[in-house]
Amino acid sequence: MRKTILATDLDGTFLGGSDAQRAALYDWIGAHREEIVLIYASGRSLTAMQDVLDDLPLQPDHIIADVGTSFYSGPQYLPHAGMEAWLDQAWASDARERIHAVLREHAHLQVQPTVEGRRISCFYSDESLALAARDAILPLGFDVLLSADIYFDVLPRGVQKGPTLLRTLQALNLPPERTLVAGDTLNDLSLFQTGLAGVAVANREPLLTQALSGMANVHQSALEGAGGVLEALQRFHEGEKK
Repeated sequence: MRKTILATDLDGTFLGGSDAQRAALYDWIGAHREEIVLIYASGRSLTAMQDVLDDLPLQPDHIIADVGTSFYSGPQYLPHAGMEAWLDQAWASDARERIHAVLREHAHLQVQPTVEGRRISCFYSDESLALAARDAILPLGFDVLLSADIYFDVLPRGVQKGPTLLRTLQALNLPPERTLVAGDTLNDLSLFQTGLAGVAVANREPLLTQALSGMANVHQSALEGAGGVLEALQRFHEGEKK
């Protein structure tokens, strides 16, 4: 039997819900571990998710980090040569310099001091000012992602969680039709835009709900966090086995 791939956001999704919901999800995956390829797809850097990796009873097979701008594989969480080449090609050597030159004109953005991956991340508190900054950066050839009413990420054009996941499936010869994605904020939207089967958990941000309108591939769960993931994963896994 071919394995089911679960590519899940962490905060609010895999780590969301009640203690009982998280325990039920982790126990179920643990009992079916040989049948599941587990991919964490997070806005966090590898360093910032270390506490999760240390505390969770489940270790992922692969990690998509930094909103899709980093990828790690295997028990040692090592870079993958093919993925590294693809990501490096999208992030020019002068990218940071060019972006910071524009950001200096938008002092309301608070640049995060330590950011891994091929991105620049800031905090924002005024959406209209953040949108003005986004409009100034887009002509440089980068993408700008606003999420959770606080995060302002400048990313390589065409590189987010979703495109990186599709590239990962291709690089590792994993079947898209057996892949389920899960998330709760706008930085997970690109996962759902892949057309892969998906679940948006109940505690999703309202703007994500709006963006998912008409996406038949996405189940909008009435359960929060891990509860919504487990509900969808069980249904998807059992359905794919038939």
